[in-house]
Amino acid sequence: MYQFDITATDKAALYADLRSALDALTADEADAIANMANAAALLWEYLPDLNWAGFYRMAGGELVLGPFQGKAACIRIPLGKGVCGTAAATRETQLVEDVHAFPGHIACDAASRSELVVPILDGERLIGVLDLDSPVPARFTPDDAAGCEALMELLASRLG
Repeated sequence: MYQFDITATDKAALYADLRSALDALTADEADAIANMANAAALLWEYLPDLNWAGFYRMAGGELVLGPFQGKAACIRIPLGKGVCGTAAATRETQLVEDVHAFPGHIACDAASRSELVVPILDGERLIGVLDLDSPVPARFTPDDAAGCEALMELLASRLG
């Protein structure tokens, strides 16, 4: 059983604590699905104001739903479609303050108002994306993006 004491109030300390926890959770595990599942659970537990936290895996030329926390979600997303597909196609983090203003947004949960999607890369190979949704407009900041990018950099090496 894992138990973490993550009580940081500023984002830099919060993401440093999350990185340490993610490192502990995934250090000795080779299974990608298990590591994504624990990462999704960790983010769901410690990041406030989320209504979805999880992964889409690159499989067969499209994004396919992976481990997550939250309501049932869209199963397949073509590259270039919606926020997740755009992050995958461009290999750039997408920080969206208002998903309703994002061209081609895919609404898996009508309650979502803002979204942060971080591509997971192993060198040039796209493994998938981390997807965080919130019912709060403009919930995510550049600090959240940087923190999640650092988390995915660590996780990428453990997703084989």
